Amino acid sequence: MHRNKKIILLSHCILNVNSKVNGIANYKGSLEELMVPLIQKGFGFIQLPCPETLHCGVKRWGQVKEQLETPYFKKHCKNLLEPIIEQIIDYQNNEYEIIACIGIDKSPSCGVNLSCRANNWGKEFDKSFSLEEIISSLRFVNEEGVFIEVFKKLLDENNIHLNFLAIDEANPKTSVEKILKELN
Repeated sequence: MHRNKKIILLSHCILNVNSKVNGIANYKGSLEELMVPLIQKGFGFIQLPCPETLHCGVKRWGQVKEQLETPYFKKHCKNLLEPIIEQIIDYQNNEYEIIACIGIDKSPSCGVNLSCRANNWGKEFDKSFSLEEIISSLRFVNEEGVFIEVFKKLLDENNIHLNFLAIDEANPKTSVEKILKELN
C-alpha cells in the first residue's frame, strides 16, 4: 500500500477561489503554489465547506466578523463542521494522521490569526450612507474567524489536537513558503 496516511484540512477557497466574494482572488482556481508541493509530498486533503457561500451564495457582499457573530451563523458553522469532526475521528481511529488545518487570514470566517472587523458595517443605503466612512472603519484584528472559532471548540470537545496554519492573501507567496517549511 502506498498511502502515507497523512491528511491536511483546507479552507474551501484554497482549492476553489470561485467561492470567494467577487473581486477577491489572487489565483485562477486553486492555490497551485501550495497544492502542487503538498500533492508531491503525498498528502491527502479534506476540503472544508465554505460557510459564507453556503449561507449567502456567491453573489454576496464582503462581510466582517460582526455580521457573522450571530447564533444563527455559529449554528450553521457547527452543522457544517460536525461531519468533518466525524471524519477526523474515523481517520484517527484508523491510524491516519491529521497534520494541520490551513485557513485564510483576514477572513471573518476562516481567519486563523487575523480576522476583519468594522464599525457600522450593516446599514441601509440611504442619504446618510457614507461608503468612505464605512470602509475607513475596516480593520484587521488578532482574532480567529467565526468558522475557525467554532471548529476549534468542536475539536476541543472531541479531544482532538490540530495545528492551524494560515495563508495571508495579501502575501500568499511568503505564507505558502512558511507553510511548506513547517510541513517539511
